[in-house]
Amino acid sequence: MSSQVIAPIPGIFYRRPAPDKAPFVEVGDTVETGQTIGVIEIMKQFTEVRTEIGGTIQSFEVDDNGMVGPGDVIATID
Repeated sequence: MSSQVIAPIPGIFYRRPAPDKAPFVEVGDTVETGQTIGVIEIMKQFTEVRTEIGGTIQSFEVDDNGMVGPGDVIATID
């Protein structure tokens, strides 16, 4: 059963903790409940995006550095 990771706030979604760092996770990676998969930045404030269930990242629905709104699907976990 698939689950979606939803954006809690509007802003810019980043898959990396910093431009010179590796992504938090990649498609195909196994994640645990509560694991950070990215951050959303709004007005220089960063909010971690965490999973609500464990599983495997099937896809990202938002590009790195892409704009998100509250309720937008960021990723799908199987």
